[in-house]
Amino acid sequence: MSTTPKKPKQGSDCSQNQAVFTRSVDLDGLEKLKNIDGLNGLQEEGKLSYFDLTLLHELNPVRYPFLLESVAKGGLGSFDILFAYPQETLQLNDSSDKTSFLEQVTETFEGNRVAKADVLNAHGTALPFTGGWYAYFSYDYAQVVEPTLILPKSEFPLAVMTRIPAAVMIDHKNSALTLMAESGFEGCLDEMQADIQQVVKLQVKQQQAKKQQSSSPFHSSVPNTKAVYYEQATEEPEQKYLTGVDAIKEYILSGDVFQVNLSRQWQVTLEKSTDYLDVYRALRKSNPAPFAALAIMQDAQGAAWQVISSSPERLVKYQSPWVETRPIAGTRKRGPSLEADKALIEELISHPKERAEHIMLIDLERNDLGRICQPGTVEVNELMAIESYEHVHHIVSNVRGKLQDGLSPLDIIHALFPGGTITGCPKIRCMEIVAELEQMPREAYTGSLGYINRDGSLDLNILIRTMVQSERAGVPTVQFRAGAGIVADSEAQSELTETRHKAKGLVNALTAKPVTTASGN
Repeated sequence: MSTTPKKPKQGSDCSQNQAVFTRSVDLDGLEKLKNIDGLNGLQEEGKLSYFDLTLLHELNPVRYPFLLESVAKGGLGSFDILFAYPQETLQLNDSSDKTSFLEQVTETFEGNRVAKADVLNAHGTALPFTGGWYAYFSYDYAQVVEPTLILPKSEFPLAVMTRIPAAVMIDHKNSALTLMAESGFEGCLDEMQADIQQVVKLQVKQQQAKKQQSSSPFHSSVPNTKAVYYEQATEEPEQKYLTGVDAIKEYILSGDVFQVNLSRQWQVTLEKSTDYLDVYRALRKSNPAPFAALAIMQDAQGAAWQVISSSPERLVKYQSPWVETRPIAGTRKRGPSLEADKALIEELISHPKERAEHIMLIDLERNDLGRICQPGTVEVNELMAIESYEHVHHIVSNVRGKLQDGLSPLDIIHALFPGGTITGCPKIRCMEIVAELEQMPREAYTGSLGYINRDGSLDLNILIRTMVQSERAGVPTVQFRAGAGIVADSEAQSELTETRHKAKGLVNALTAKPVTTASGN
């Protein structure tokens, strides 16, 4: 669904580049709000210290259905992007014709392609999104990439591609908010700015009533969140996972594989009144991440469902001429003190098993990139760095190469999808073993979500630390998975514990409903 755009607004606040209009929003029209009790000091020198894009989504979720946020500290993600005015959607369901879907995607890419040209914000920084598509691929889309795979059937779509002509973007490094609209949709700039003004005014009214600065959309940190209560939580049986680890070790001894990523599921029944937006806000507070995402979509029957992600991992980024992937392999929990953290990091980075596993997966990614990159250009430009998050430390590397001429965005995605860190090595045989042992579709978990620009540039995450919310018999339910890489000398109980460490940020976003009796847990 979309809103018909107005005629282009004339004036000096719009700039046009490569059929793209932008407008810098410094909130000068809202300057009078600055002196209202509770807003003093929240806006400095016309810059935006923080604007919560979920407030725009909440105001009009049909107009603003998809959000990418960089919540964690660090340089990986410096922009938040709220995609606006969705147009046509291409959706692939389990029962759909896969060849027809791929043909339609190729046609829409070719029909909307533009030449590469940087579109800059008011600070001279190139905007990451300049009009194109929101893109979602479930893990089970792997059967499209590798047609020989037989994976469990899924009730959710395998892929969703939605044409997006406009967006609201926040540049964290420059504390700047920019509106973007393609030519023909420049009237949307007025509507988006009006929506921002409406959100601010609503927040000011609430703030005046509550006399609490924390309710303002402008401040230095993520807003306060509501507690998300659940009625019941179920964790997949331990024994199923332990048995699966043993089975994988047998496959390794037989020479089938070198490493397999095996995951397990949690399912949580929420209070009936729970809104998915509260779940997302709770998750981004509990588990800040550079590739966080919120997306509302529909299944084949038209029922709404949401992807709620706090992913730390990038699957692929393409910005001509470089294609890059950023594998995560190797995990330790955070320590209770700075000294304990340092010891855990040292133990992680020097552990022979973790180093060997990481190097093996780097080689897998080099091989995947080698299929689409110019000979001799694939390189590891960052090797075994440590990234620390709220609950875990990870070993991370960056692998890149220069793209061959004549390849499409789908060619890039298919070469790397799904990520080797969440399947194992070799990839296809590992996916067969995963299907055999997990015995259910992974759906969003270890799939990918992000955007593709009309010039072919793109950025997609890997959907780990990710929840899917839907309604079952009228009751909101979230499900999520966490996994560990199994190798020949893996200890089953330790791998089980690692899945719990990885799931901790998701579990901590939810709160058990208080009970008045001794029964229940």
